[in-house]
Amino acid sequence: MNLTPKCKWYLAFVIAVSAGGVRLVDGPYNCSGRVEVYYAGQWGTVCDDNWDLLDAKVVCRALGCGAAQKALDQAHFGGGKGEIWLDDVECSGNEESLLSCSSDGLGSHNCGHFEDAGVICEDQSAGLTVRIVDGPNHCSGRVEVYHDGSWGTVCDDNWGFLDAQVVCRELSCGPATEAPHQAYFGEGSGSILLDDVACMGSEGSLLECNSGGIGNHNCGHDEDASVTCMMVVPDDGPLIRLVDGPDQCSGRVEVYYAGQWGTVCDDDWDVSDADVVCRQLSCGWAMDAPGQAWFGMGVGIPILLDNIACVGTEGTLFDCPSEVIGQHNCMHPEDASVVCSGSHQTGPSIRLAGGSNNCSGRVEVFHSGQWGTVCDDDWDLKDAQVVCQALSCGMAQEAPGRSCFGQGSGPITLDDVSCEGTEKSLQDCIGSEPGVHNCDHNEDAGVICADGIFEVRIVNGPNNYSARVKVFHSGKCDSASRVRLVNGTNNCSGRVEVFHFGQWGTVCDDWWDLRDAQVVCRELGCGEAQEAFRSAEFGEGSDSISLDDLACSGSEDSLLQCPHSGLGNHNCVHYEDAGVTCAGPSGGIQPFNSSWTQGSGSGGF
Repeated sequence: MNLTPKCKWYLAFVIAVSAGGVRLVDGPYNCSGRVEVYYAGQWGTVCDDNWDLLDAKVVCRALGCGAAQKALDQAHFGGGKGEIWLDDVECSGNEESLLSCSSDGLGSHNCGHFEDAGVICEDQSAGLTVRIVDGPNHCSGRVEVYHDGSWGTVCDDNWGFLDAQVVCRELSCGPATEAPHQAYFGEGSGSILLDDVACMGSEGSLLECNSGGIGNHNCGHDEDASVTCMMVVPDDGPLIRLVDGPDQCSGRVEVYYAGQWGTVCDDDWDVSDADVVCRQLSCGWAMDAPGQAWFGMGVGIPILLDNIACVGTEGTLFDCPSEVIGQHNCMHPEDASVVCSGSHQTGPSIRLAGGSNNCSGRVEVFHSGQWGTVCDDDWDLKDAQVVCQALSCGMAQEAPGRSCFGQGSGPITLDDVSCEGTEKSLQDCIGSEPGVHNCDHNEDAGVICADGIFEVRIVNGPNNYSARVKVFHSGKCDSASRVRLVNGTNNCSGRVEVFHFGQWGTVCDDWWDLRDAQVVCRELGCGEAQEAFRSAEFGEGSDSISLDDLACSGSEDSLLQCPHSGLGNHNCVHYEDAGVTCAGPSGGIQPFNSSWTQGSGSGGF
């Protein structure tokens, strides 16, 4: 894949430097140090048996550090801790990753850490005084500076984007994308060398910036500063990234191919596929493989992969069986996502299950390697508010108990939760210890957030009825979608409108047919669909266009359950507004609140 220099930069928090993950640590510069590889969720060293310049060449190239200068043995940069992952490595020098070279196998060795291998690559400067450590690659991590023979951290007081920009440029890592505080990549263990750094952004080195002076600070290591930089896209194949998640190790999966980013469809998506993504990004192993655009839909980009079937040991998603790149039968509401063990989320991961969308459902938290439910003892709207806020789902509207969204099947992780409503995580709330409870799954707690409420109302009919309906079925509590018909001869015919982001909007007639109309008529209790109108048969709407490219099967309970191009995404104008005519009321809906007038908000049940 040949890219122009301009195309070689992309905005992403981090990317993998190789399929297996490799880093250099405890060296004086970013391109020299003890060699460590990432496998099975942890970093480990490489034994120096048969270690030579060809092996070092693979490491240096994988890290973008130029040619290998030296292949060092006998723990030249100090002995590591933990696992020794590789021994008797024999590279030809052309491999893309150290894990692609011949060896005794991962974890097989007859060495001690006094034999840890190291390298020195050419892409280093004798005057280099800054490095980035403990991140997923050499261009994101904790910032450390070298002074008087030792490395020390930088305090995050006044730490900002301009300071990060100097670090990224000094290390040839491109522009800065983030300047995290509060030891985001872990706490350092040595001295704190800089504080109150105030760069202009144009300096050649961090030590050229104004600061409180070497060694002068009033900080602890919990304030260690970090950076995340852009990186150069290599020419040797497709890339992957995670976007719109809470950190660089969880989010929607996007792959880079033929000069553009695209999403992955969730057909057959599972933890084995997610494992490949997490390992490729040096983010550990997969904790979850959510589908249905869990972290939002990709907008304005193609869907590149579908029906992926990884074993879990592949180097990249493109090594897994799948449909031909670009061939799929999906839409962006099916975009696949991952949550990796290397995620920096605060507290246990949280999700809502059993609901019709990502903002309503049974509350489940991730703890000790598995998902578990929350007991409804003392469960109330304040607890639900913490969940809704953590999932960016707006205000909590209801906190149903009694397994309203169905019973979970795993452990019950939390009980007696008592939140103030302002906490960032359920783990921050008062409650029993994880796993300690006196509950059964028929007490599983749920939430309904503002962004997960869908209402039904019928307006502009002969009697101007309006109604809000709560529907119970299959042991679950759910909501029908917000939809209405306007400008028709009665309340069962007219222009279709849906309620989204506080306002009513129309539906574009692209792909509009009788199956889509059938869903609307059923949702409004108006019997069978008789006709699906196009070209603004019932007049043009005046506000937003909310839906386009609907592709209902006809069996959905709500229009918003059908595949579509995403709320607010369309290429239409109002003369394409869709309409329906239904057979007439079927008795499925009984209006009960005629005072709810057009344009009202979405209060609680």
